[in-house]
Amino acid sequence: MTIDWNHFTPLSSLAGGVLIGVAAALLALCNGRIAGISGIVGGLLRPQRGDLGWRAAFVSGLSLAPLLYRVLAPLPEIRIEAGSGLIILAGLLVGVGTRYGAGCTSGHGICGLSRRSPRSIVATLSFMAAGFATVFVMRHLLA
Repeated sequence: MTIDWNHFTPLSSLAGGVLIGVAAALLALCNGRIAGISGIVGGLLRPQRGDLGWRAAFVSGLSLAPLLYRVLAPLPEIRIEAGSGLIILAGLLVGVGTRYGAGCTSGHGICGLSRRSPRSIVATLSFMAAGFATVFVMRHLLA
C-alpha cells in the first residue's frame, strides 16, 4: 500500500472530524437528538409541529458548509468513476439499508458508538464489513 502524499490531508481530516463531533454533541446536549442524517432528513419529509426548524437548520448547515469552505480554500476535485445507473442503484441500496439497519452510518457510527449502543456496534461493524467486501470484489475480482 502506498500513500498519495499530494492528497494526504490529515489536518483537514482532523478538523472535519472535530466539527462533526462537536455538531453531534451540541445537537444531543441542546436538543436531546441523535445526529443521524437519515432520521433528520426523514423528519423533514414527514414534518411534525415544532420539529421542522432544527431539522431544516441542520440540513441547511450541511448544504452550506462546502460553500463556506470554498471561501477559505479550493474545493477538491470530485471524480466519480461510475455510471448514472450504478449511482442510482447504490443510492437505493443505501436507503434500503438505513431502513433495515434502523439508521445510517452517522447515527450509528458517530452517535451510537459514543453511547456504546450494542445495536450501533453491530450496525457499524456490518457497514464496515460490507464496505470492505465491496471494495475487494470491485477492485480484485471484477477489475
